[in-house]
Amino acid sequence: MSNTDPNSPIAYRSPRSADAPLRLDTPSFAADPHRAYADMRQHGPLAPVELAPGVPATLVIGYQVAVQILNDEAHFPADSRRWEANAGPDCPLVPVLGYHKNALRTAGQEHERYRRTIIAALETVDLHKVHDAVARAAEALINSFCERGTADLRMDYAYPLTFRVLSELMGFPEDAAAEAYEGLAAMLEGTGAEEGQRRFVEALMGVVHRKQAEPGDDLTSRLLGHPDGLDVMEMVYQSALLFSMGTEPACNLILNALLLLMTDEQYGGEVLSGAMATRDAIDAVLFEDPPLANWCVSYPRQPQLVGDTWLPADQPVLISLAACNNDPAVSGGDRRGNRSHLAWGAGPHACPAQPLALTIASQAIDLLLDALPDIRPQTPAQQLDWRPGQFHRALATLPVLFPACPPMHLG
Repeated sequence: MSNTDPNSPIAYRSPRSADAPLRLDTPSFAADPHRAYADMRQHGPLAPVELAPGVPATLVIGYQVAVQILNDEAHFPADSRRWEANAGPDCPLVPVLGYHKNALRTAGQEHERYRRTIIAALETVDLHKVHDAVARAAEALINSFCERGTADLRMDYAYPLTFRVLSELMGFPEDAAAEAYEGLAAMLEGTGAEEGQRRFVEALMGVVHRKQAEPGDDLTSRLLGHPDGLDVMEMVYQSALLFSMGTEPACNLILNALLLLMTDEQYGGEVLSGAMATRDAIDAVLFEDPPLANWCVSYPRQPQLVGDTWLPADQPVLISLAACNNDPAVSGGDRRGNRSHLAWGAGPHACPAQPLALTIASQAIDLLLDALPDIRPQTPAQQLDWRPGQFHRALATLPVLFPACPPMHLG
């Protein structure tokens, strides 16, 4: 990879410039993204896409190229301010991709400062207490539907569980947590994103002010107490990042793993029999259908030459974590115990909350399967609806059937 002077006489070409770019926000893409990735591969490791009408980007679908870009912050910084200035205030993706004072949308020393505060806060998390929080939430939720014999695992289990656990860890009161999640959902779905962002930020600002007055044993208070001294808006954006990345992706990871375990005899049978750890099934999902399928966005400040393709300056470059994990150049064979997937990112922006996310997901799955071992999908897997979205791999619902049973104690 190299860069050049924008005034150079060399003619720039974007990936697959002769083809119409694929839209990533459509129901057809959500229904079968792996087919779309396979179609893209004939054109190499880079593909032009549209994130929304009139919002062009490059999607990286080659594993090796992705690793290079993820580890090259000098040429592929995550700071989106120049893109945002060109995108204009009416761009529907500015609330999600625009510049924020957090560890996700900054670069260099600014990013290092924010990431340092988040890592310090996460290092104080007691995973035994996380186990207890997951167990309490799981028991209450399972007992709320176990006598029915049916449930939608998204709205009856995975979503409220991650919501409750993260709210407890962050120290969010119930009303603020609900308002924050509804705002976050609007941002991620792309419908009412600006209003969603406003609600999200206002809810978190209220929490920060409460914790300034009365700090507690929670992640928000840990962020406030960090010696780097984040101001109120910096606190809001670090809290927003922890809450958003800890709820929606964790919920989708639980659902995608449960779908695999209920429909694939190899994984489901071996996990239930004890021959395979739940972690192996989760890793299989992180390879095949990671909850953040297209993410790790960067914005080259100058045109960048990647292989034989020029990437334009100030245009988003997304890593397709799903496509790169399944790149034929590196995939194949038994993946059990193989954790070389990119689902957590890589390089200076790799997810620092992996132990926390894995603890929540694996225990939520184990507790549900222990309580309801005969659970099965009510709808064939190929007929399930996936929520449209440029970035996530997310089931709209996961309806299930199981023998009805009385409430139980899961501790």
